[in-house]
Amino acid sequence: MTDLEIAQKAQMLPIREVAKKLNISEDDLDPYGKYKAKLPLHLIDAEKMKNSKLVLVTAITPTPAGEGKTTVSIGLTEGLNKIGKKAIAVLREPSLGPVFGIKGGAAGGGYSQVVPMEDINLHFTGDFSAIEKANNLLAAVIDNNIQSKTHSIGIDPRTVVWKRVMDMNDRALRHIVVGLGGTTHGVPREDGFNITPASEIMAILCLAESFSDLKKRIGNIYVGKKFDGTPVFARDLKVVGAMALLLKEAIKPNLVQTLENNPAILHGGPFASIAQGTNTVLATKMGLSLGDYVITEAGFGADLGAEKFLNIKCTSAGLAPDAVVIVATIRALRHHGGAKKEEYNTPSLQKVKLGIANLEKHIENVQLFGLKAVVAINYFPNDSEEEIAYVKEVCAQKGVEAIVSKGFSEGGKGTEELAHAVVAIAQSGESHFSPLYSNEASIEEKITAVATKIYGANKVNYNSKAVSQLKQIKTLGFDKMPICIVKTPKSLSDDEKKLARPTDFEVTVREFEFASGAGFVIPILGDTVRMPGLPSVPAAEGMDIDDEGVITGLS
Repeated sequence: MTDLEIAQKAQMLPIREVAKKLNISEDDLDPYGKYKAKLPLHLIDAEKMKNSKLVLVTAITPTPAGEGKTTVSIGLTEGLNKIGKKAIAVLREPSLGPVFGIKGGAAGGGYSQVVPMEDINLHFTGDFSAIEKANNLLAAVIDNNIQSKTHSIGIDPRTVVWKRVMDMNDRALRHIVVGLGGTTHGVPREDGFNITPASEIMAILCLAESFSDLKKRIGNIYVGKKFDGTPVFARDLKVVGAMALLLKEAIKPNLVQTLENNPAILHGGPFASIAQGTNTVLATKMGLSLGDYVITEAGFGADLGAEKFLNIKCTSAGLAPDAVVIVATIRALRHHGGAKKEEYNTPSLQKVKLGIANLEKHIENVQLFGLKAVVAINYFPNDSEEEIAYVKEVCAQKGVEAIVSKGFSEGGKGTEELAHAVVAIAQSGESHFSPLYSNEASIEEKITAVATKIYGANKVNYNSKAVSQLKQIKTLGFDKMPICIVKTPKSLSDDEKKLARPTDFEVTVREFEFASGAGFVIPILGDTVRMPGLPSVPAAEGMDIDDEGVITGLS
């Protein structure tokens, strides 16, 4: 059966019954239909959090289809509950861009899914829509202020950096011109769209720790400059209150369930290649307040999502993982060993041996932060016993246990061994989290730390544009923020063609952006874009819905 067919056959509990497992009263539920609900922020309890364990799920450098971090996260949650632990999956919400593009949804797969899968992958509770509207309200107010003859604060339209967003892969909107059609239609200027997960509003929502913190961060959004050169922030346009109004429900985490009727919290959805790649601080803290184990994931490999989860989210919110799970697949190791796409499913110990260096580097990356890890081999039917045995042997040499995870095909039953290993690590107290850099270090020092230690680069180069922008960032006083590097997820380097574990390479910072509201500087490596495009044959072409409302083709 397909993921969708499995999800459609699920025997879901009413959301109030799921909430009871977490001792949440019906009075604290804001239902969105029968099977999903919003949760109030007062459920976060700092004292209860002290007794809970946080488990981060990351991965090796993935193939384009991904290696199943979400599937493993959900499967591990099922496995932990099976062995008697009160575990909650706390994950990101899917973006419609990948759903209709090539990668698909983000509700897990097989027998390790969160449901209702169709709702989660299509609009869900409207959080992304609210983020879009808040983002685009600021964009509209900026252009309106530029146009105004009586209310203008003197924004120089040539300096505006705030872009509009939409939650769709649409490359035609990357670079546009607005304000055409005469004076009544606005002042012409170059503009563009980012995808919603790349919006600074998304980043702010994911890092905010209260509604007042949310408003403060929104007010700190940098818009551009006045004609006299002074900076303009969102607070100067007096639109913070209205933007916050649009986010009054979006700030609340969403409660759903797994196929085995265990609680799951989904909230926020930034990409890791172009943003911080992890769910909201509020959702993580709520999970730690309601359960004994929180299983969360960070996008792409440990060089992207995990690095940002640790250096940005954990340092900002005072969080520290008790254990890390590194997801690996034999097919991805074959890929890094030189296998072509049509060879991914063909056993080849030789290619696995060539590709294993990628997994070794990600193990080292996790250890750089003082964290103890376990490798989860996300099982596929064409994985050979000799390939699996080899991966286990290499991991053992690195001081890490590797365990086959069969959550996709067996649900919690297939992840019990992994669950026991995670509990052992989390309870051992062997993880001692330490950030890779101090925020007090210079931006160049922070970039060098990540590039050399995490990526394995020899040197960091800067284009002339980046050098100029760096001076502006320092002038504005934003240089003591953490960094959120935009980089290809397909390689440890900034060149997607360099597979496995590249050596003797340099990376180049092409330009800088900064998110003063979210609180980080954004070095951009390579040609990564913040508005993806659709593939030649988008997944949308295979989707449909009939007269009875039955959906097909969604994955």
